[in-house]
Amino acid sequence: MAGKKKILIVEDEKSLLEALKRKFSSEKFAVFEAKNGEEGLEMALKEHPDLILLDIVMPKMDGITVLGKLREDSWGKDAKVIILSNLSDATKVSEASKQGSFDYLVKSDWRIEDVVKKAKEILKM
Repeated sequence: MAGKKKILIVEDEKSLLEALKRKFSSEKFAVFEAKNGEEGLEMALKEHPDLILLDIVMPKMDGITVLGKLREDSWGKDAKVIILSNLSDATKVSEASKQGSFDYLVKSDWRIEDVVKKAKEILKM
């Protein structure tokens, strides 16, 4: 995994998680996955990924809470995060950006290629 950019995908929707995982792996990313917010936070603090794709509506801990807890950590306060959600709720968007997310993508509005492109832009690849 040396030299590869690490990405953590925190997503409870199995088919989307698998699709994102396949696409990022084929783009030479080292991919880590978590199926709920608690697992995602734990994995982020352990692996220190270069970028986190974070769903909002998840079991155990929602994405906004994960983002808030991440920002309390010395490493996590600067972690790069893209919020992926089915919610195009202005309040959630504003909350996510206050917490320092780099982008907020509504799932129905994008294709997986767009997410990879956005990830590469953020990571300056």
